[in-house]
Amino acid sequence: MGSRKVTSSEHLDWQGKHVTVAGLGVSGIPAAKVLHARGAHVTVVNDGDDARAREQAAELEALGVTVRLGDGATLPEGTELVVTAPGWKPDKPLFTAARAAGLEIWGDVELAWRLRGPDAAPWLAITGTNGKTTTTQMLASILKAAGLRTAAVGNIGISVLDAVLGEEQYDVLAVELSSYQLHWAPSLRAHSAAVLNLAPDHLDWHGSMEAYAADKGRVYEGNRVACVYNVADKATEDLVREADVEEGCRAIGFTLGTPGPSQLGVVEGILVDRAFVEDRHKNAQELAEVSDVNPPAPHNIANALAAAALARAFGVPARAVRDGLRDFTPDAHRIAHVADVDSVAYVDDSKATNTHAAQASLAAYESIVWIAGGLAKGATFDELVAKSAKRLRGVVLIGQDRALIREALARHAPEVPVVDLDRTDTGAMLAAVQEASRLAVAGDTVLLAPACASMDMFANYNKRGDAFAEAVRELGS
Repeated sequence: MGSRKVTSSEHLDWQGKHVTVAGLGVSGIPAAKVLHARGAHVTVVNDGDDARAREQAAELEALGVTVRLGDGATLPEGTELVVTAPGWKPDKPLFTAARAAGLEIWGDVELAWRLRGPDAAPWLAITGTNGKTTTTQMLASILKAAGLRTAAVGNIGISVLDAVLGEEQYDVLAVELSSYQLHWAPSLRAHSAAVLNLAPDHLDWHGSMEAYAADKGRVYEGNRVACVYNVADKATEDLVREADVEEGCRAIGFTLGTPGPSQLGVVEGILVDRAFVEDRHKNAQELAEVSDVNPPAPHNIANALAAAALARAFGVPARAVRDGLRDFTPDAHRIAHVADVDSVAYVDDSKATNTHAAQASLAAYESIVWIAGGLAKGATFDELVAKSAKRLRGVVLIGQDRALIREALARHAPEVPVVDLDRTDTGAMLAAVQEASRLAVAGDTVLLAPACASMDMFANYNKRGDAFAEAVRELGS
């Protein structure tokens, strides 16, 4: 890690500044309102021109904001700064024109960071391919158990703009950040940050795995106290080595094994800290038991260790780590136990929308009937199937790209029975659960961990998980 001294955000005078906001929606509209209220001349540009966009435009125009629908490619004349919704791709013509004009391009996270007051709450930031939301919520729960005023913000909960500019006073913020948000946040400097894991995702947006990793690694830039990395994922440690941080910032690893000095890990069912203790070469601090983590699946224990590392970096006592983990309840559709039917457990991990997440889910159970499939988004399944084959009693395939998984199963698990459901109607999930129940025996787990996106059959992963739970309840009745 390199060392640097970071100055606080400069005071910005927005009066009369011509700002273009790219995109309506959950980040564009608040950004436009905030900038307009500070005296900026705001023009919002948006690719779409549908009924919803016109409704949103009318709301902003009533305030005095200029809105241009159906043209998100042209840079408005006189623009001095561009503020973009995080999902807009970097190669859009609007950004090409802005860079050619020497303009800065900020995301909503960057805007929030720049608008923070001198006494603003520090940020504990979390990114990674999988587990961000759960880890951020765990961290917030631990911070609350320590008596701190906090909130889980960013890619979840309330927006960072609302957190920074609202009336609520916070001691510290737990901030989930996507690779998109980090790409557009060049001056963000967290108190401490974690990259949980790295696996291929959103490569169509970033252009390459290297660019994706580099954007994730931005979360470490300028960290003051700790850069938290995953010992089992060398790529995360490499990002720490490359980061330019403040003098005295430490690299802190988390591992499911026995921790070394400057690491958190697991010893005989106990989560322990050998990083934030006196004489870490000889001593360890007990933080919690594995049974305090809900659910105690391996990847979720890793999430808990990462959250604990960030909390400990902020000075939280060990007891608050335990209490915060005990108080935490994960969101729906994240390795959630739905019911036991005829001594078979039915588990909903519809949120496992890529192969990395599905692999973590499959690793949590010994004997599985796996329900998988959907939109592959360019993913390949050979590694996932090869690593999980010995756990599979049977597989039920659904969705548009199920053939890709079926072919990987034929190559790496030819002895595993496969049911291929060639249907996408609303009754398909019930059929999948019924087929899975026929393949399962007492002691098995029927696991919905699709390794694919849901939009070929369902509005989102929540609806897919709801359909699974409904089908399990019908099976049980």
